Amino acid sequence: MRFTDIFIRRPILALSLSLLLLIIGIQSVFKLQIREYPELTNTVITVSTAYYGAPAEVIQGFITQPLQQSIAEADNLDFLESNSSMGSSTITAYMKTGADPDAALSEIMAKVNAVRARLPSEALDPNISRSTGSSTSIMYIAFSSDELKAAQIVDYVNRNVQPQMVTVTGVAKANVYGPQLSMRVWLDPVKLANHKLTAAEVVNALQNNNFRSAPGQAKSRFFLYNVEADTDLKTRAEFEQLIVARSESGIVRLNDVAELELDAARETVRAKADAQTAVVVAIDPTPTANPLTVAKLITEMLPDLEANLPDSMGMQVLYDSTEYIESSINEVLTTIVEATIIVVVVIFLFMGNLRAVLIPVIAIPLSLIGVCLAMQALGFSLNLLTLLAMVLAIGLVVDDAIVVVENVDRHIRQGMKPFDAAIVGTREIALPVISMTITLAAVYSPIAMVEGLTGVLFAEFALTLAGAVVVSGFVALTLSPVMCSVLLKHNPNPGRFEVGVHKFLDSLDSGYDKLVGGVLKYRPVVVIFAIIVMGSLYPLLKIIPTELAPAEDKGAAMIMANGPAGANIDYMDQYTTEVGRRGMALDDIASAFTLAGIPSATQGLGFLNTTLWEDRTMSQDELVKAIQAETADIAGVSVASFPLPVLPGASGGFPVQFVLQGTGDYRTLVSLAQELQQAAMQSGYFVFTDLDTKFQTATLDIKVNRDKAGAYGVKMADIASTLGTLMGDGYINHINYDGRSYEVIPQVKREDRLSPEAIGQFYVKTVDGSPVPLVNLIEWDLTGQPSSLLQMNQTNSVTLNGALMPGQTMGDALKFLEQKSAEILPKGYGFEYKGESRQFVQEGSALYATFGLALAIIFLVLAAQFESIRDPIVIMVSVPLAICGALLMMGWGLASLNIYTQIGMITLVGLITKHGILMCEVAKERQILKGEDKITAIRHAARIRLRAILMTTISMVAGLVPLLLAVGPGAAARFDIGMVICAGLSIGTIFTLFVLPVIYSYLGANHKPVPSVDHLVGDTVAD
Repeated sequence: MRFTDIFIRRPILALSLSLLLLIIGIQSVFKLQIREYPELTNTVITVSTAYYGAPAEVIQGFITQPLQQSIAEADNLDFLESNSSMGSSTITAYMKTGADPDAALSEIMAKVNAVRARLPSEALDPNISRSTGSSTSIMYIAFSSDELKAAQIVDYVNRNVQPQMVTVTGVAKANVYGPQLSMRVWLDPVKLANHKLTAAEVVNALQNNNFRSAPGQAKSRFFLYNVEADTDLKTRAEFEQLIVARSESGIVRLNDVAELELDAARETVRAKADAQTAVVVAIDPTPTANPLTVAKLITEMLPDLEANLPDSMGMQVLYDSTEYIESSINEVLTTIVEATIIVVVVIFLFMGNLRAVLIPVIAIPLSLIGVCLAMQALGFSLNLLTLLAMVLAIGLVVDDAIVVVENVDRHIRQGMKPFDAAIVGTREIALPVISMTITLAAVYSPIAMVEGLTGVLFAEFALTLAGAVVVSGFVALTLSPVMCSVLLKHNPNPGRFEVGVHKFLDSLDSGYDKLVGGVLKYRPVVVIFAIIVMGSLYPLLKIIPTELAPAEDKGAAMIMANGPAGANIDYMDQYTTEVGRRGMALDDIASAFTLAGIPSATQGLGFLNTTLWEDRTMSQDELVKAIQAETADIAGVSVASFPLPVLPGASGGFPVQFVLQGTGDYRTLVSLAQELQQAAMQSGYFVFTDLDTKFQTATLDIKVNRDKAGAYGVKMADIASTLGTLMGDGYINHINYDGRSYEVIPQVKREDRLSPEAIGQFYVKTVDGSPVPLVNLIEWDLTGQPSSLLQMNQTNSVTLNGALMPGQTMGDALKFLEQKSAEILPKGYGFEYKGESRQFVQEGSALYATFGLALAIIFLVLAAQFESIRDPIVIMVSVPLAICGALLMMGWGLASLNIYTQIGMITLVGLITKHGILMCEVAKERQILKGEDKITAIRHAARIRLRAILMTTISMVAGLVPLLLAVGPGAAARFDIGMVICAGLSIGTIFTLFVLPVIYSYLGANHKPVPSVDHLVGDTVAD
């Protein structure tokens, strides 16, 4: 190909093009956004509806069911789950990856409004919120005080801190974990009875006399007056003096039958920071926000917030997930520098000439910076995956330039002038370079077509790597030939090192030629060996453990404490605090915070933050084991410790969430789930399992004797309202206090409702106005019921949650559960997945089809280049040989089969076929120009291309050594992809050097000169 001549003849043109690429690329670098992962839109819409005091069955039937039936009609819905518990309905809609969050929110709001009229009038309006669905926020900030109560701290945070945080760009919510202030009206049932009052009468007095008025304006002929009416209560004293009844003995004020205080409302979550009471603010980003930017803006705000805190209050950042992100990015940037240095050294060792080394080295910055221009045009960001692509690109982008330099240098050593050698050598190698560039770029194109999480994550990785390869091909055919003509010289007196290098390589060429000659004499043996290697692929795939992604050390471990059914917030707080205290006893734990009552009332969530990675004495797995051992003897709760989720998009919770579904009742489902749970614990895959539904929650089943009630003239509504008021914890209206509204909550004190017998001492009025205790009208019984009724996709469900045994993988655990479920579940029952398990099932095999598509694309590209079907088949034989090398290392336990190792194997397809392209192109030319037979041609081609193959292979492998030695944040993913490429390329290259010539001798095409058609053109003109 002669088009490269123009650049050699016009070196300023080639230089100008490269400098233009460099300058524009540099400006692009500074405009690219820095993120952890490519922009990923995960949208979760939560619809929460409160109906205080209503049991779970009522909540499910009258609130949850109509709402979720309507919400299920929304577009782009992945799955729907609901939780119906005492007084509350929560419906969570998980949208498909990439769904428009604004459109999803608008549509679900419309679906909720469509059925709002069907909900009970006593229920509050549904609250609709939008989030990313992650169970962990990007930042947790604690506020504590030795003097103030938790509710007072919450009030300060709500007034002065949270409003400023939610105004930060990218912040969706600033969740405040702590009790809200309220006006508590602690009713005394005995005093109510003494004054012949019912709870309903007190509530009626509060509603009628704490009434917010809006009288409007008064207008005279020329003046306008704003009218305010003092019809509401504003202070505790006014509440105490409220007249609730009149009797012959006088008036009855509220403080005669109740105690009042401004104190905590219902407390569903209790936070502890380093085992001390605190109020925690959790920062959640919007679905499209960049966590790094959000955390940076929040961090910049904190000094001003801390300076304005009351003297008795302190502030502490408990956890900042962006520290891991920044450390990971810095590690990858360091790896890029290390890889560049190693590649330069390797090239020098092969060439022995600094002038020759400079030519391929120039391709590294030009390619890496040049591709940033394409990244900016495509809207990409600098993230962990695009930076990882650049690490891999370092070994790739020098390949084309190495091939050019090696070929030109060969001609110079054979006596040609540098200029002539550049012309001839580049012409010879231009077509293989173009073919290798197209092949490598083509192998990544199918990844960009993958849908779902894998496609979103790796599209930028694939196109960045492909772009860098294309830029390197451009540099290799424009600037590299020019530099060869200028820098490479025939040195009649080379140095000892250069002489030694060439002497070694010459002997290597000679020795390899003899080995190839020997191998070609025993071709059937080599073919049998190749068949055995290819046949081992399936058995190797079966023994390799599978998971979505390797566990990463994110500088924190998550703990989940599960209490007994019926445990309250005090119980869970006591034990989760103990869990956090024991975790802090470990040397590698820097701080801990726990949240009792999250994600459910009988659970507690905790984060144990580690010291800096370089100061640690234990790995992530060792730390998780140590935490598990340290908390194993806590008798009151069962504790599981596990790493934080690796990839974005998981809905949080335990790593394994296996959902059993069916049309039967919950008792049947729980029974089946318990059988599966028992089998799971005996399997050895799990260190901890738990069911989210148990028939162990104590339920007080009250039966009203209707005959007695009728005889006394007591209505069912009277009994229901008395129980709802005295026990329900619901608010009736609000008090305006210092510019804020607070709930007014009437209820009996805790000591008056500690036991079922206490309920019998609540009084209702008979027909003659005298009080009668409920003990005369009711009977009660304690039964075990679920604390909440759960559904997934509108079907009753029970979830088996599990933490994996260290060393076990997600794929093996889920495969066991699937097989066992098939044995246990009767007809009409099935299973589903949530959280990381759902990610694994949906995304774990997404790249298999991509792998096949990549093979097809490469085959067609090669067929077009060689104008042959047989030569591409020969070249593709090297693919399973390389894949086998990678699988061997994975089979020995060095890595699992995950999305990173799958990406590595797809990369191998492009890398290993380059060897075949180099050999087969020369063999084709030898057959056409020299008239050689296939065996002679391929043997000559193998010897000529040996140096180029070894140089490109060793430079690529050496450039990935920093990935194999990676430690710290993000090291697991880098190791996996590096190991696969290094092992596959190394072993595959050895196989290819000897197997491919043999296969070519059998299957290679017999190339002959293309018949000339010039005479046909001449005849046509003559006619």
